[in-house]
Amino acid sequence: MKEENLILGIDPGTNILGYGLINCVGKKMEMVDMGVLKMTKLENHELKLKHIFEGILDLIEKHNPDFVALEAPFFGKNVQSMLKLGRAQGVAMAAALYRGIPIAEYSPKRVKQSITGSGNASKEQVAGMLKSLLTIKGEIKYLDATDGLAVAVCHYFSLSSPIKQKSYSGWEAYLSANPKKKLP
Repeated sequence: MKEENLILGIDPGTNILGYGLINCVGKKMEMVDMGVLKMTKLENHELKLKHIFEGILDLIEKHNPDFVALEAPFFGKNVQSMLKLGRAQGVAMAAALYRGIPIAEYSPKRVKQSITGSGNASKEQVAGMLKSLLTIKGEIKYLDATDGLAVAVCHYFSLSSPIKQKSYSGWEAYLSANPKKKLP
């Protein structure tokens, strides 16, 4: 790990995707940017995926992060929702890998635990802790944005942790580590 790292955290979504960017110098973190990509007015799923890909590429072009960290889809009861969420995550991953940026993925429980100490924390608890941790002033408009920020902070904590997280430097590394995901 180098002395200064810029980390883009992403909370994938098909209607609202949250992102947060932190700059880490040594043991000091500061928020650089956070926000959302809205896809609620787009007609179909394919247009939403295109918007996610282009939006993540725009963020990468603007900030040139050293790492992209994503929240992994959680297993829910609605299979169709989970598939759509997985596609959104995959498109965000593809944008980062397309630009040669290493990616890492974390479960929602791990992200919450790294920020609040509890894997069952609410979105509001995570946002409150981030406000304090990163000295964020003003009202937080979107909890999806703080969720993206939380993923970036989780990755920062993991960079110096001895726990091994999933991290890939390109498509070949990802497919090598996940042989069951190769195309037939």
